[in-house]
Amino acid sequence: MTATSVLDHGAAHQLLTDGALEVVGRLVEASNTTLYCRISTASAEATCVYKPEAGERPLWDFPDGTLARRELAAYLVSELTGWAIVPPTVYRDGPYGPGMVQLWIDIDDQVDLIELLSSDDPRLRRMAVFDAVINNADRKGGHLLPTPDGHLYGVDHGVCFAADDKLRTLLWRWAGQPLPPEAVAVLVRLRSQLSQELGAELAALLMADEITALDQRIARLLGSGRYPMPNPDWPAIPWPPV
Repeated sequence: MTATSVLDHGAAHQLLTDGALEVVGRLVEASNTTLYCRISTASAEATCVYKPEAGERPLWDFPDGTLARRELAAYLVSELTGWAIVPPTVYRDGPYGPGMVQLWIDIDDQVDLIELLSSDDPRLRRMAVFDAVINNADRKGGHLLPTPDGHLYGVDHGVCFAADDKLRTLLWRWAGQPLPPEAVAVLVRLRSQLSQELGAELAALLMADEITALDQRIARLLGSGRYPMPNPDWPAIPWPPV
């Protein structure tokens, strides 16, 4: 039986879609209901996180019952960038109703997150661009998952894709600096795909004005050629920061 550590993204996505979901416990520190689960088929098994829509806490600035779909939208954008920032994620039914199911990531606990956040790590540079694109309102240090093989994942993307500028992040190190050529190429590809397959997929997850705002954010990034600056009318740093 194939285990989590050897699953590629395609196999993980298939397992998350088709596997039997068994709740093992709850991550009590999460603000919304977040369940730690086993998921399995006859040929593979893994651990995952399940966030049912029924357990979402109402927010004043996001429509009720939409956070799980926003997590999937972030995964779709992440996959198209080629950076694999978001772990494999699906939206499906589960023991407590429909919700987001995401592959559990085992982290390298030898990595000092404060030291990492203080660095000019290219993985963080990519994540800063990704967060600007999806308008991430909550990029905390604890949402960074460094793995033993050197990859860096980001999680908890339920409060993203608002039509208004809500970017709130610890990744302001490069604010106002020129975007790397790699990032520009990714932005061009994303904008092109918004009028094709990506746009159709997001239309089932987000509101029309949020997709329009997504397109406009990408256009502004390409127009300026620089990392964004903080919005003076919105808190730049999430709380708590880690």
